[in-house]
Amino acid sequence: MSLRFQADADLDPEIGRGLRRREPAIDFLGARGVIPDGTPDPEVLRLAAEAGRVLVSRDVTTMSVHFRRFIEQSESPGLLLITSRRSIGAVIDGLLLVWLNWEPEELRNQLRWVP
Repeated sequence: MSLRFQADADLDPEIGRGLRRREPAIDFLGARGVIPDGTPDPEVLRLAAEAGRVLVSRDVTTMSVHFRRFIEQSESPGLLLITSRRSIGAVIDGLLLVWLNWEPEELRNQLRWVP
């Protein structure tokens, strides 16, 4: 089974479009219609977990704290964080690398940085 991704509202939609251009089989769901701007981090984590999707976020300041609290009480497919310094192209390359090489079990309840 391949990883399934959920973009946080803070993620540039170009990342999802670029990923799907590079690899049409990738399951990457954008935030639009799923995670409105301003949704609290714990709710974002809950929505992604209920959908069985790894959350991809640039919210490095608070999301990691909320994630640690979340996994104390619930299961999560995982959290991938991206620093704001990364270009869209570098993020696409990193997410593609993750999708091609990591198994869902490797990310379960884990916080990782996009390579």
